[in-house]
Amino acid sequence: MVRFLVVRFSSIGDIILTTPVLRHLKNQVEDAEIHFLTKSAFASLLESNPFVDQIHSFDGDMKKCIRDLKTLKVDYIIDLHHNARSAHLKYGLKRMDFTVHKLNWKKWIFVNLKVDRMPHKHMVDRNLDTIRTFISKRDRGGLDYFIPEQDEIKPSELPETYRNGFIGLAIGAQHKTKKLPVESLIELCNRLRHPVIILGGPSDRDIGEQIISALPEKTILNSCGQYNLHQSASLVKQANLLITHDTGLMHIGAAFNKKIISIWGNTVPQFGMTPFRTHPSSQQFEVTGLKCRPCSKIGYQKCPKRHFKCMLEQDLEGIVRAAHQLFSSTAQQMNRL
Repeated sequence: MVRFLVVRFSSIGDIILTTPVLRHLKNQVEDAEIHFLTKSAFASLLESNPFVDQIHSFDGDMKKCIRDLKTLKVDYIIDLHHNARSAHLKYGLKRMDFTVHKLNWKKWIFVNLKVDRMPHKHMVDRNLDTIRTFISKRDRGGLDYFIPEQDEIKPSELPETYRNGFIGLAIGAQHKTKKLPVESLIELCNRLRHPVIILGGPSDRDIGEQIISALPEKTILNSCGQYNLHQSASLVKQANLLITHDTGLMHIGAAFNKKIISIWGNTVPQFGMTPFRTHPSSQQFEVTGLKCRPCSKIGYQKCPKRHFKCMLEQDLEGIVRAAHQLFSSTAQQMNRL
C-alpha cells in the first residue's frame, strides 16, 4: 500500500481544482490510499468522492493535527497549498513531500508591476505537475464533483416554471471586487428572458431579495441560503446555463461540463483559474484595457481605485446576448434527446 496525504486547506474552488490529482493517484498508483487534509469547514466537499479514502479536518490546532497524522504513517505528502501552515505540517511529519508551484512571485509582478510573466498553464495542470513522479499519463477528464444522493434536488421539487429549464446565476464571491454591484445584477436579470435561479450562500440572501423586489414581474427564485453547497451544486448541474463570478460555483459548473459565462473583475483569467475543461461554448467577460487590473490575486472588499470600472463597465448587453444564445442551444439539444 502507498499512502498519500494531499493537503489543501481552503477554499471551495481551490479544493475542487485538486480533484484531478486525487483521481490520477487513485487510478494510476497501485494500492494507493488517499488521505485529504483540509479545514473543517470544507471537509464535506469531498465526502462522496470515491477517490478519497479518508478526510482529515483541520480545526486550527497544528500541533494536534501533526500528532494525529503521525499515527497514519503516510508515505508521501502532496502539498497543494504551499503556505507557512503546510510547511509547518511537513516539518512536523517529516515525510517526503511534493509541493505545487503557486507562482506567487509572478503573480506579484503581474499585480504590482502589471508585467505578465504567467505561463499559459491552468492551475489544474500545475497541480498535476506536482505528482508527475507517480503518474505515467494524464487522462482527458476534467474536475470532479460528487453530490451525496440525499442532496440531489429533483426537478419535481422546484416550482413548475423552472422544470423546463433555467439559468443559474451565482452572485456570490469571497471578495466584493469579484462581484457585480447589485444594480448591475438587477439590470442583468431584467434583460434575461428565461427563468433564473439565484445561487449563493446565506450571506448572499439579502442581495437576492433586492433583485427580486426590484423585478416583481420576472421569474426569479432566490435559493441563496436555502440549500447547502451540495444542493446548490445539484441546481448548477440541472441549469441550462451558469452565469457566475470567479468563485467556487464556477468550478462546480465546470465539473459538470456546463455552459458557463464567467465574469471577471479584479482578478484575471491569466492567473490560470478559469473553468477547467468545461463546455467548449463557454464564454468569459472582462473589461480589458484597464491599467489597474489585476489589482490583487485574490480580491478586496472595495475597489482600491474607488472607480470599480472592472465591474461597472461590464458588457451586460453582451452577457445577455450570449446567455440567450447558449440557453437556446441547450434547450434544442435537450429536445433532441
